[in-house]
Amino acid sequence: MQEKQQYRLQNLSCASCAAKFEKNIRGIPTVQDCQLNFGAAKLTVVGEVTVEQLEAAGAFDGIKVTKADERKKEVLPFYKRKENVLASISLFFVLIGLVFSLSLGEGNITSNMLYFIAIIVGGINIFKIGFRNLLRLEFDMKTLMTIAIIGAAIIGEWQEAAIVVFLFAVSEALEAYSMNKARQSIETLMEIAPAVARIKRAHGSHYHEVEMPTDEIVVGDVMIVKPGQKIAMDGVVISGSSTVNQAAITGESIPVQKEEGADVFAGTLNEEGALEVKVTKLVADTTIAKIVHLVEEAQAEKAPSQKFVDKFAKYYTPLIMLIALLVAVVPPLFTGEWSYWIYQGLAALVVGCPCALVISTPVAIVTAIGHAAKKGVLIKGGVYLEELAKIQAIAFDKTGTLTKGTPEVVAIVPTASVTEETLLRKIGAVEEKSQHPLARAVLNKVHEKHISCSEPVEFRSVTGKGAYAIVEGEKIYVGSLNWIEEMIPINADMKKQATQFAREGKSVIAAASNKRFLGILAIADQIRAESKNVIKSLNKQQVKTVMLTGDAELTANAIAQELELEDVRSSLLPIEKLNAMKQLQQQYGSVAMIGDGVNDAPALATASIGIAMGGAGTDAALETADIVLMGDDLEKLPYMMRLSKKTLSIIKQNIVFALGLKAIALLLVIPGWLTLWIAIFADMGATLLVIVNSLRLMKVSNFNQ
Repeated sequence: MQEKQQYRLQNLSCASCAAKFEKNIRGIPTVQDCQLNFGAAKLTVVGEVTVEQLEAAGAFDGIKVTKADERKKEVLPFYKRKENVLASISLFFVLIGLVFSLSLGEGNITSNMLYFIAIIVGGINIFKIGFRNLLRLEFDMKTLMTIAIIGAAIIGEWQEAAIVVFLFAVSEALEAYSMNKARQSIETLMEIAPAVARIKRAHGSHYHEVEMPTDEIVVGDVMIVKPGQKIAMDGVVISGSSTVNQAAITGESIPVQKEEGADVFAGTLNEEGALEVKVTKLVADTTIAKIVHLVEEAQAEKAPSQKFVDKFAKYYTPLIMLIALLVAVVPPLFTGEWSYWIYQGLAALVVGCPCALVISTPVAIVTAIGHAAKKGVLIKGGVYLEELAKIQAIAFDKTGTLTKGTPEVVAIVPTASVTEETLLRKIGAVEEKSQHPLARAVLNKVHEKHISCSEPVEFRSVTGKGAYAIVEGEKIYVGSLNWIEEMIPINADMKKQATQFAREGKSVIAAASNKRFLGILAIADQIRAESKNVIKSLNKQQVKTVMLTGDAELTANAIAQELELEDVRSSLLPIEKLNAMKQLQQQYGSVAMIGDGVNDAPALATASIGIAMGGAGTDAALETADIVLMGDDLEKLPYMMRLSKKTLSIIKQNIVFALGLKAIALLLVIPGWLTLWIAIFADMGATLLVIVNSLRLMKVSNFNQ
């Protein structure tokens, strides 16, 4: 099996031209297979082929090819492109022709000669491809235009033919510009990581810095990142401290503190401190590279509406050609006005191009997926984008999704004779040696309050109950309330407070010495600040919200009450979450599941849409989920729902625009009002309307509306 080669394409703005380009490449004898991604303007070829051969295959539409791993070359300015220069010259001759027509009258030989020159100059590329296609009986827009322009000239409509040539050139230029605009989001992502990095190299007993291209950097190299520089490779901080703006990856503009041992990502911006970063991934495997790859794959995935449109378009053009033929031939058999009805038939022929219809779906999908990627939301394909718009309910995993996923001390209740600081200091000293999951929460609170703990002596752990040690010359017991009560009496008020904490779903740690009870700590997995607003926003969008959790009923109900969640399913094992998901699908139909992608993997896989959170740090989430929230930000969920619904709405509008304008143009044949001008405006207008309408998706807000 030969190696795959990937290429980037320029001047690829027409979906039917893309299909023809792919067909031409498959015709190259040394090519075994190829795939053309119109949305991402990317080509994958299996077999031996040169850039020159590929450009020859795309010469009919001026398609330029570069290797995918090359940095993007400077694009030729709009006014310097050959086709636009020829269109401008054509316009010059059309205007002079119009001047002579006004002064000497319609149909004079001077005007017609000027129109003829305008047609040849502006239409040379159209005719080359049109005649070649006619010989092969391939009917695309350029073939239809060739027939229409030559037909118009034959029946003496030189002025109309010349103006149509110019308008068609304008239409092509605007379509190319608009498609490039739609692809800008993904192109921005591709260019976000620097092409070079400063690498620390050993030179004898000394080190020196070398600037190297990223594709030459290997895993284990040490990268120097100065303040204000972008990080070029994924890695782990081995020296230094700084804040890093990770907006390019997670969509969040608030900088994140990075210390020794923290992961950093290519394309993110180092702010005030200098960092030394040990490279952990090659340039092709960085998180940003994976995002770009997955977004491009997503743009190539055909959404259900696109499959319908492609199928419809196969029959649309032949049908319009048949109508055009009937318009040109049937009425003159009764009226005898052959010239008039041939003109009407030619105009109807121009309406036959399905360009606007064919791009109505992909341009919306490309824009939406690219825009979402810039906001830190990775959508794996148009099929998931459309499915998301139909979601009736969302099931949330609790830990790490609705909550932060890390226990925190939320209440400190000492007895009257003990201060908060003393209670924390004593408990913290014992917990220093403990392996209990809640110990980390206590120690974090101790560090947060800058309390110094003395070294514990003779530490002992009592399985299922707690631990004890000698702290500051006194034996301190830390553990469950029941265990502590076996040794020291606890007053009724303290027991009442502990019971209240338990009702609220909080874990309680009690502490005592040999002589007295010291107090209690309440520990809980804190609810994310944004969770309540997200639930409210989804409910406003008529989406039902459900919580699935392995936590006990008491804890689950306490969190659900705070979040105003009505449907709660607690004490679930992974297999029970899977069964709960199946029940929800029977109840609501289309159901999404959002979680961390680890212990809830079976439920995520079963859901209509699986959404993983915090994907920037986990390759598993990037690969397995249908949609990935790159940051740890739940507020992206309502944004995603709005984007999907807006996309589905715009796709439907695009199909109506594409078919509606053509239908109106064809109806003008009945009273005989259809002209070549109107026909080309109908085609150009429909195409531009579809693209501009799709670009509205870039305005979908990241915030609740």
